[in-house]
Amino acid sequence: MEWERTKLRQLARHSKNSCDSHINNLDDGCLMLIFSFLSPIPDRHNTALVCRRWRFLACHPRLWLRVDRSVKDLSQPGVFPNIETAVHAARPGDTILIAAGGIHRTSNIQIKKPLCLIGAGELPDDTTLICSHGSESALEFLSTCKLANLTVRAELGCCLLHRSGRLTIDGCILQCESNPLDHLSHAIVTTATSPNGILPVQKNTGDCVTVTRTRIEGGAKAVLTSGTLSLQQVRVIYTRTSLFFWFNVEQS
Repeated sequence: MEWERTKLRQLARHSKNSCDSHINNLDDGCLMLIFSFLSPIPDRHNTALVCRRWRFLACHPRLWLRVDRSVKDLSQPGVFPNIETAVHAARPGDTILIAAGGIHRTSNIQIKKPLCLIGAGELPDDTTLICSHGSESALEFLSTCKLANLTVRAELGCCLLHRSGRLTIDGCILQCESNPLDHLSHAIVTTATSPNGILPVQKNTGDCVTVTRTRIEGGAKAVLTSGTLSLQQVRVIYTRTSLFFWFNVEQS
C-alpha cells in the first residue's frame, strides 16, 4: 500500500510539471519558428485567433507580407498598398496575404522568385484581382509559385501567364470577361518549353501548372499551351452553379 501511495504521489508531481510546461512558456522566437512550419491557410491564419500574443506572432512580417489598399501608414513593416510593391519587396519563399474587399488592379506583374499569394477573405470571391484592358496578363510567373483563395479577372488576354517554374493554383476563381474578342481570352496561358525537348531527370523538378478546386469561367479555353507542356489528368465536378476543375499541365 505504501508503495502504491508513493507511486501516486510521483505521478501527481509529474502531471503538475507537465502542466507547467505549456507551449505559451516558449519565447516568441521559438513560437514564431513553429508557426513558420504551418501552412499559411488555414493553419497559420487560425493560430492568429487564439490570443493577442499568437495574433501578433502569426501576423509578423517575418512570416508573411500584407497587401492592404486602405493602409495609411506606409511605415508599417511588411504592409504594402499594392501587389506589385509587395512582390518587389518580398524575399524568395515569402507569403503575401492580400486583403479582402475592393478590387486590386494588376497588370503584367512579373514574379521571378518563389512566392505564395493568398487571399485573406473567407472565400475567393472576397479578394479580386483585375487585369485591365490592354494588358497581356494579370500575373506573369517565371518561378515556382502558388496562388490560393483568389479571384483573378481578365478583361482581355489571360488571367495568368506561365513562363517557367512550377505554378500551383488552389481554390481560386479565374474569370475571362465576356466580349466580342472572346477567342483571344484564356484563363491560363503557358509558354514553358523544355530545353531541346529534354525531360527533367528528377520527378517534380520540371516546369508545370497544377490546378485544384478552381472555377474557370469564360474565355475560349481554360488553358492555352504554346510551349512543350500538355494538358493532362483533367477532372471536373459539376455543381448547380459552377464547374470546379482539377488538372495538370506538364511534359507528357
